[in-house]
Amino acid sequence: MFSVGDFVQPRQGGPKLKVLEVKGESLVTVQASDEQGEKFTLQAADVTLYTEAGDFGVC
Repeated sequence: MFSVGDFVQPRQGGPKLKVLEVKGESLVTVQASDEQGEKFTLQAADVTLYTEAGDFGVC
C-alpha cells in the first residue's frame, strides 16, 4: 500500500511525513521538513497519503 519515498500524514492530523522503510504493516517515517530528525514508527492503518487541499492562493 505504501512505498519508500511516499509522503503520508496521520489520519488524525499532524505533520507531513516521508516513508523511509516499510516493515509489513509498520512504516518508519521522518518529518518531511527534517529528514535527518527523529524517526517514527507508525501503523499503516493509522496514516493516509499526504495531499494538499485547497488552492493556497493560486490564481
